[in-house]
Amino acid sequence: MLIGVDASRALRAKRTGVERYALEIIRHLLALPEAAPHAWRLYVDGPAERTLFGLPPAPHGPEVEFCLLPRRRLWTHRALAREVVARRPDVLFVPAHVLPFVLPTSRLPPSVVTIHDMGYRHFPTAHTWAQRYYLELSTRWSAWAATQLIAVSQATATDLARFYATPRHKVAVIHEAGPGPARVSETDVTQTLARHGITRPYLLYVGSIQPRKNLVRLLDAYAQASGRGGLHCDLVLVGGGGWLADPIYAHARKLAVRDRIHLLGYTADDDLPALYRGAQGFCFPSLFEGFGLPVLEAQSYGTPVMTATNSSLPEIAGDAAILVDPTDVDAIADAMLRLSQDESLRQRLIAAGHENVKRFSWRKAAQETLAVLLAAATAKR
Repeated sequence: MLIGVDASRALRAKRTGVERYALEIIRHLLALPEAAPHAWRLYVDGPAERTLFGLPPAPHGPEVEFCLLPRRRLWTHRALAREVVARRPDVLFVPAHVLPFVLPTSRLPPSVVTIHDMGYRHFPTAHTWAQRYYLELSTRWSAWAATQLIAVSQATATDLARFYATPRHKVAVIHEAGPGPARVSETDVTQTLARHGITRPYLLYVGSIQPRKNLVRLLDAYAQASGRGGLHCDLVLVGGGGWLADPIYAHARKLAVRDRIHLLGYTADDDLPALYRGAQGFCFPSLFEGFGLPVLEAQSYGTPVMTATNSSLPEIAGDAAILVDPTDVDAIADAMLRLSQDESLRQRLIAAGHENVKRFSWRKAAQETLAVLLAAATAKR
């Protein structure tokens, strides 16, 4: 069987959650023994090396062809659409939301699309009008036209049914996974913190800087907890600026505790393990998440977690986190104080976090994804 995969998002130099998912799921699909009997065609929009996807030098490993379609405006709906119609794979896998627009749909190969979240529905003001319009149209199209959908959480599957009346039998819930066993030395932590000008103790946030992440309330809670006199941790925010990031930066600068707030911007993936491992606690009171991968990352690296009671976050965090109402600044502040002061709680959360991450595996996700791909290839449209 010839399996086509949109691998363009996996090539991005600066990877957020969706790009990390694309890279990891493709790597683990190609590493499966069950992948070997099939031929794989990876559609890319720039130079790609086999090593990026964990492949040994040719001709070893599964049969993989890189199909270079140079980046251009509306690449998915122009370049990729033409390619999959002209040289039709047995099944097409799109790991990131957007199925090529092709009419009639009979011209499309059987297809599987991963839907990560519908944050644009829950928080429309967190996007430009153009982004909302595109996300609405493209996700609605993918939900209708794909042979099968993968949702990364039960919360996302529920949203598909709620907003697009997607039949439950058309959606497979396949969770993402954390980074795997952590190997971070104290030397790694010390050197990374020194490079970024950070001293311990500190509380950490990792994610994009945008309103949906609830960072104004997090900053206010940090200022409140510090004002009580019991919080002796700095606050470190790691992530690139998104839509409406400037007001968040401005809010941080006007707080009395601004000298203890570190805005690192986008940080290389190689630095994240040490930043997680060195933190006193991880604070992620987001207003909405389709999955919430940073929660698993923190737990994998032995960092106790505080997160929100909404969307997918309780599903992913399990019983290994402090859960707070993300609209309650007092509750967020209380949780920050507990993470900084209650060592027995911290140790319980660390141990529970290590157990929780065992529920998630990229190998398991890849096996389940391959099963969906093979089923879709033989399904009747």
